[in-house]
Amino acid sequence: MSKYLDLEITEIHELLKTKKITPIDLVDECFERIEKNKDLNAFITLNKEAAYQKARQLEQEEIKGMLYGLPIAIKDNIITKDLRTTAASKMLENFIPIYDADVIEKINKNQMIIIGKANMDEFAMGSSNQTSYFKPCKNPWNKALVPGGSSGGSAAIVSSRITPFALGSDTGGSIRQPSSFCGIVGLKPTYGRVSRYGLIAFASSLDQIGPMTRNVYENALLLNIICGKSKNDLTSFETNEDFTRLIGKDISKMKIAIPKFYVNDAIDQEIKDKLETVIKLLEKAGCSIDYIDIKYIDKAVTLYQIIAMGEASSNLARFDGIRYGYRYDHPKNINDLYLKTRRYGFGNEVKRRIMIGSYLLSGKNATTYYNKALEIRDDMRNSFLEVFNEYDLIIGPTTTTKAYPLGKDLDDAVKAFMDDILTIPVNMAGLPGLNLPIGFSNDHLPIGMQIIGSCFQEAKIYQLASFIEKSLNLDLNPNKGDKNE
Repeated sequence: MSKYLDLEITEIHELLKTKKITPIDLVDECFERIEKNKDLNAFITLNKEAAYQKARQLEQEEIKGMLYGLPIAIKDNIITKDLRTTAASKMLENFIPIYDADVIEKINKNQMIIIGKANMDEFAMGSSNQTSYFKPCKNPWNKALVPGGSSGGSAAIVSSRITPFALGSDTGGSIRQPSSFCGIVGLKPTYGRVSRYGLIAFASSLDQIGPMTRNVYENALLLNIICGKSKNDLTSFETNEDFTRLIGKDISKMKIAIPKFYVNDAIDQEIKDKLETVIKLLEKAGCSIDYIDIKYIDKAVTLYQIIAMGEASSNLARFDGIRYGYRYDHPKNINDLYLKTRRYGFGNEVKRRIMIGSYLLSGKNATTYYNKALEIRDDMRNSFLEVFNEYDLIIGPTTTTKAYPLGKDLDDAVKAFMDDILTIPVNMAGLPGLNLPIGFSNDHLPIGMQIIGSCFQEAKIYQLASFIEKSLNLDLNPNKGDKNE
């Protein structure tokens, strides 16, 4: 088997440019690797015929841009025209969209090749990829473990070197947490940086699409092409910058903050030890680091539960068995159609969140809970922004633990939220946050750290992340030593 997909993007680009390889060579290798890693269950739908068609077309065209002809996987809650999009739910098991999400239009415009749709937690509700109707995805580092969620399929695909790029979505940590568990770089951009048009909504005030890649530079390259203002998303912003521009620049005068909440007793000691190694590295490089308090950060999970579940109950009301999606076959009446369609079309985790969200938004509860949560969220956001008046960036662990066994605490309704206790505050504040691998546990599982910036400061995040990445120089390929690779 060829190993073009193990090369740096700049090397692959040069091979394509000099015609030493073609996009078909890359597509061939992708599908060979998918077959070899099919027990990961990382894909829900493959785009094989269209991928080869696109690759053949690109052979005849002039190379434009660094990402030309490169394969990418798409999380299955991002709408793709004529390619099944399920959100990992029985409710949308046979849904074929008639339009592309804004990010997919940008992917196509930049001549990337979509290989398939990645497995995920149902409607992005979960943190382990175990709520998928299409069965769980597995972690490439140890297939008895979860890959994280909800973008677990995207993380596993990039980690196992099936494709160098993937898109995920992040509502409370769904890009960063699986990126940590699988040892890749994953960014949740500033809210509004990337258009949400064509993203199947979970919680509209929190959802954000973002890039998942093997390293920092490639992450910045992918963000370059997917962001920007859209007429279809009024929360989106115009972008006119190169996110790679600060990579390799001096970090010696950076002021960095660590929230005390991010080094509490709930954090695994191995993760704290790896973070301490990075802290010493940064201090040696001339950065100043302080431990700080951020108001309301310890309330972020509670706020998330109220806001996200309330918005989910509203967004998922559209799945009623009438317009599209799964429909119960033999209803007695219209009410029975609604009831049975949702009973059999949604999984347990989704139904649980819809019911709680409906309660939170009903009558006076909307004022008592949802509106109050929005007020506190604004206060927490302002507290974060005050920190950035004094500091360049915030760092801390991405997760409290490393990847855990499939099936563990599966019936624990609270665990999915507590898995994201360190990532949720970033969504609450609408800030950009990136997971960066910083080492391995004693049993050789990836450990990640989180770098958080002020609004629209992704380039500064990449600046620090690239320094740490280069200094640590980790081998993050789980396939190393595999004789068949």
